Amino acid sequence: MESLFGNIKHISNQKLRQKLPVYKRFLFEKIKNGTDKIIGIYGSRGVGKTTLMLQVLQELNYASDEIVYISCDHPLFTNISLFEFAEYFYKYGGKCIVIDEIHEAKNFEQELKSIYDFMDIKIIFSGSSAVKITNASFARRYAMHKLPILSFREFCEIKLDVALPSFTFEDLLNSHENRTQEILNSIKDEKILKLYNEYLEFGAYPYYFASKDSFMQKVSDTINTVLFTDVALLYKVSAANIEMLKKLLHTISLCKPLELSIESLGKTVGVSKATLYNYIEYLHRAELLRHVVYEGKRFKSMQMPDKLYLSNTSLLKSLTNSSDIGTIRETYFASQVSYTCSLYYVKKGDFLVDEKYTVEIGGKNKSFEQLKDIPNSYVIADDIEIGFKNRLPLWLMGFLY
Repeated sequence: MESLFGNIKHISNQKLRQKLPVYKRFLFEKIKNGTDKIIGIYGSRGVGKTTLMLQVLQELNYASDEIVYISCDHPLFTNISLFEFAEYFYKYGGKCIVIDEIHEAKNFEQELKSIYDFMDIKIIFSGSSAVKITNASFARRYAMHKLPILSFREFCEIKLDVALPSFTFEDLLNSHENRTQEILNSIKDEKILKLYNEYLEFGAYPYYFASKDSFMQKVSDTINTVLFTDVALLYKVSAANIEMLKKLLHTISLCKPLELSIESLGKTVGVSKATLYNYIEYLHRAELLRHVVYEGKRFKSMQMPDKLYLSNTSLLKSLTNSSDIGTIRETYFASQVSYTCSLYYVKKGDFLVDEKYTVEIGGKNKSFEQLKDIPNSYVIADDIEIGFKNRLPLWLMGFLY
């Protein structure tokens, strides 16, 4: 272990000396100030989990020999027990371990539990968005935080180097004209709709700002890594069936939500109905796909189709340039709202938000015809800067976190 630890400490020191982005995402203060012994950050690949952990580590009050960074996907960690490594480090005065890609370690759930039970050491770890779901005790035992894609607000903050506020969904509904004016005043001469259209294509992942020319290739690489590493590892899906998952993603990207039934989608992809439901669940957990169910299913078993979207508009753009404008709008809305609110689809309107608000997504001329006589109903309209009464601008939905 002594020789192994020396090699890992060398890699850790190199990692900790890396230059990090100045911008800190919205979870930074919560993670840095968290008093829990073990803190987990989960989310899709590419959203900035590693950067966030390293930024936090730089500001924690530990001496250099009291901290170490490890990545469980590094060859050095093959067949190494997390518990034994932590025990060795703790024995020699270690106080904080940052563990990246924890889901790649063998028996990581049990190993982490043993560290929690037997050592007084701080752990900050990251993992696939599916990690939290593999074991319900994660949510109870540790402080788990989901890091989503960049919101439109965060995208604007990075691009324009300004500080912008976030709001609750209810606050936006009740005070959207004031909130809109507040945001527009902050960005001064910048055009919000131009920024919004740039976000639709490039805004989901922070690495856009490091290399704009290679962004779409990196999105494609992210999809492949999630499929061939995270999904294949966590759900024991073979390489041959991973190709079916790629076909499923591409098929959904070309269709309007609800256009394909589960039966026809299964035939297109070439799998049974039962297998398809499993695949949809895997992709939803891995945050490549968003699975929105009919609101009536909350109360009873109903034979209703589900809405399927790509998880965000950057994924959608990377797979096809032929997406329906309605699909793009709904994908954006769902990607921004679902982090802070519950989301179902409804027969009249498009979505039910927090089991209370019915919204219809459309262009600037979208009428209230479908929403008449429905209480707490709103039109969320594209291509407008400022709303009026129960009509809100779609771009504003990106200011919820």
